[in-house]
Amino acid sequence: MGLSNIFEITGSALNAQSIHINVIAGNMANSQTTSGSEAEAYRARRPVFASVMASSMGSLALGRPMTANTSTGSNVTGVRIDSFAESNTPIEQQLMPENPFADEDGYIYLSNVNMVEEMAYMMEASRSYQANIEVLNTSKELMLRTLSMGAG
Repeated sequence: MGLSNIFEITGSALNAQSIHINVIAGNMANSQTTSGSEAEAYRARRPVFASVMASSMGSLALGRPMTANTSTGSNVTGVRIDSFAESNTPIEQQLMPENPFADEDGYIYLSNVNMVEEMAYMMEASRSYQANIEVLNTSKELMLRTLSMGAG
């Protein structure tokens, strides 16, 4: 695997973590929403990551073809968001007949977003993003050092 492949791989990981952070922000923004039924209540979402590996024939990943490196026997890989899963944590209901969203029995339904859990996910995603930035910076530095060896 060449250093240039690292940029594609790390770029796909940065994109996936960026989407992950946006989903977490959406969960946090909807943490206090209410609805009139359990089915309509906001449920926390989580991205499902999938690894991408190009076959020797090539494959489509992140909207563009990726080709295999047949000289070293390794494939260009990356990561993408495969789908989104909703949390199966139970929805909380509260008796609040004065609320305009209350059902006929006077109950409102709150989202199942746990802010402490979301903050932990946000820290994890942020650290993963930062680690990928470090990989990019290190790869760039290695490429510059390699180029300077030939100039000396």
